[in-house]
Amino acid sequence: MATQSNWAQVRQQARAQETQTETLFHTYAQFASQTDIDPVPSEEERKTEEQLNELLEKRSATLQQLARLLDSEPTPSALKSTNLARHREILQQHRTELSRLKSQIATTRDRANLLSTVRSDIASHRANNPEAAEADYMLDERRRIENSHGMVDSVLSQAYATNESFALQRETLASIQRRITGAAARLPGVNELMQRIGSKKRRDGIILGVLIAVCVLVLLWFW
Repeated sequence: MATQSNWAQVRQQARAQETQTETLFHTYAQFASQTDIDPVPSEEERKTEEQLNELLEKRSATLQQLARLLDSEPTPSALKSTNLARHREILQQHRTELSRLKSQIATTRDRANLLSTVRSDIASHRANNPEAAEADYMLDERRRIENSHGMVDSVLSQAYATNESFALQRETLASIQRRITGAAARLPGVNELMQRIGSKKRRDGIILGVLIAVCVLVLLWFW
């Protein structure tokens, strides 16, 4: 019974240490994700890394204690053996993750230091060589002018394309108008028929107006 109680307590301690490790990993991973990392590790970064290393060593000792408790049992439990194997697997994963994050931080820091050194060398070279600095300035100005020319060419190309589109539309409308005019010229009977219809409408309107006037006069006469 005492062995069972000790096992439960030590395993609870192992799980608490795993949770604490996950929390520290969350903090440490933020240093690995920085794009403008500091040239030297900050105090917080060093402290977090030390805490992770110490915690991993404590977890290793805790798992050794669990192994001794398991070996002291007359009939080792298969479930406890599985739990111990799982704790060891998680510990190994955390060791691998810590190594990966360390390597990532070191690579990012080396790259940042290299870029900083290159920029410093360029600035020093320009400061010590005014002619080179003037040449670099002229090259930068030339690149800006070329970019401006490229933008102007793009705008002009769009304007030419729009003008060609308008010219094509005008030509299409003129072609349609010519076709309509030609069709009307080939069918003179249509124009004559339209004129007759218009004359008939005017004549009917006159007749209707005279009839209405006569009716009004008759009504006024007999009123």
